[in-house]
Parts: sequence; structure tokens; C-alpha cells
Amino acid sequence: MTKYFTNNFPEINLYKKPSAKSEIVTQMIYGESFSISKKLKKWIKIKIKEDNYKGYILNKKYSNFLKPTHKVISLRAKIFKFPNRIKKNEITFGSKIKVIASSPKFLKFANGWVKKSDVKPVSYKEKDLFKKITSFKNVKYKWGGKSFKGIDCSALVQVFLNFNNKFCPRDAKDQVKYFKNNIKLENIKKNDIIYWKGHVAVALSKKELIHAYGPMKKTVIMDINQSIKRIKKTANLKILKIKRI
Repeated sequence: MTKYFTNNFPEINLYKKPSAKSEIVTQMIYGESFSISKKLKKWIKIKIKEDNYKGYILNKKYSNFLKPTHKVISLRAKIFKFPNRIKKNEITFGSKIKVIASSPKFLKFANGWVKKSDVKPVSYKEKDLFKKITSFKNVKYKWGGKSFKGIDCSALVQVFLNFNNKFCPRDAKDQVKYFKNNIKLENIKKNDIIYWKGHVAVALSKKELIHAYGPMKKTVIMDINQSIKRIKKTANLKILKIKRI
């Protein structure tokens, strides 16, 4: 039986190789779990339970597996040492916690207290899968990032589907193969997902999309047709597929 551990840091980088100079391929956010396949002195090779992604993380003191009870619904949730007093840190949207105590307005987990208004039970799902995606507007673009501190285009899709208890591959090249329902551009509507080679955006309507866009160094809302023209002009890329979930 596979032994799992749980990430108990706000976010932790997953590297391609056991070196801080190596490429950051993704991050684990608080509450995501992993199995260990190899231990080195400073590094451990892992596989993330949520998406099967493999890589290296620093060998720190991680928690034994914790089955979460709640997940963060706000872009960023403050962690307090005591209810509403002395802020310790913040965890990002989609982070998962195991509640061990409660007060009228706060819930306690291993790292401190969070406001009840910042979380929902893990079973909670939005009817609109990307309901809060615009909360990431102006969050900086970060290759491999998955949090309010920095996010990339495919993570922006993944974190919302994971939040709604749906599996989603980490990378755009795998997402475009995984989702089967193809849509034509003229039929595009809210929440359809547009893929280019190595890039992805989510439609907010028939006319606008949102994406974590490297050339603009942040998550931006843009006109769909203008975005298609810009990406063709600057990167010489055409749309690969448009998917509906």
C-alpha cells in the first residue's frame, strides 16, 4: 500500500532535477499529498497524488497524510496564531486543511486558525466551475506557479477543476488530450477552454477570455479575437482545440 505525506507549507516548488537551479515544473499548495520514490540528502523524488506529477522537492519535515475536511475558497486566506489575532501566513485558493477545532467565526488546523468565510467543506462544488477565476486577475505570471503569488496558464485551469473535485492534468499538452469535448470557435461560450501549443485560456464569455499570459507577465482579461491574432503574430501559433467540460 502506497504511503502518502501531506504538504504543510503554503506552497513548495517541485523541480525537474534535484537542484534549486533546475526548472520549477509545478508547485504543491497546502494540503496536497505525495508519495516518495527516492530519498537523497537534501532532496526527495516524489509523485503528487492529485495529478501524478513527478519531480524533486527539498527534504523538509512534511506531515504524515492528513485527510482534508475543508478547502480555501478565497484567493488568499490568512492564517492566524489565535482567532483573529497575530497573522502568521497565508494559503492560496484551493489549499486543503483538516479542521481540528472551531470557534464561532474561525476554524483551527495544524498551522493555525482561518476564518470560516475563507473555506468550504471539501465536498463543496460550484455549479460554475470557473466562478472565481477573475479573482486571479493581475496575479503575476510564474512558470510552474499555482498560487496567488504567481501562476502559469495551465495551473489556472487545473486549480479550479481540482477545487471542484475534478481531475485535471497539470500541463496544457496533457489537458488538451485529456478533455474530449471539442467545440468550434463560432460556438464558444463561457467556461470553454482554448488551447494553443503550450498555452491555454478560459473563455469568460463569447467575447472575452482570461489567461496567465507570459508576455504580459500577469493574468489578464482580453478580447478573444484580439488574443488569437496576437498569439498568431507574436508566437506563430494557431488554436489547437477548444474544449467544453
